[in-house]
Amino acid sequence: MKTPPESYLIFKEELKKARLEKEKLQKEYESQLQSMNSELSRLKEQIAAQQELMKTTLEYAIRLEENLDHLKVEVANVPSLKKKSFH
Repeated sequence: MKTPPESYLIFKEELKKARLEKEKLQKEYESQLQSMNSELSRLKEQIAAQQELMKTTLEYAIRLEENLDHLKVEVANVPSLKKKSFH
């Protein structure tokens, strides 16, 4: 049996190195992608929590404003207390 030409052996070795490098790069890519997905998930959770906090704050502010308006109306509708004297 004939031995393969030297250029074929060199090509075969280079091909093997290229495959190993490709696998290494793919593993690094998948690792970075997983890390970025984890970070993205964490950021989504933080945004959702902040949105909920803002929603609660706005609801509270609206309720306070409504209570204040109601109080102003009550005070305006009780003029008799202003005219009474305690002396």
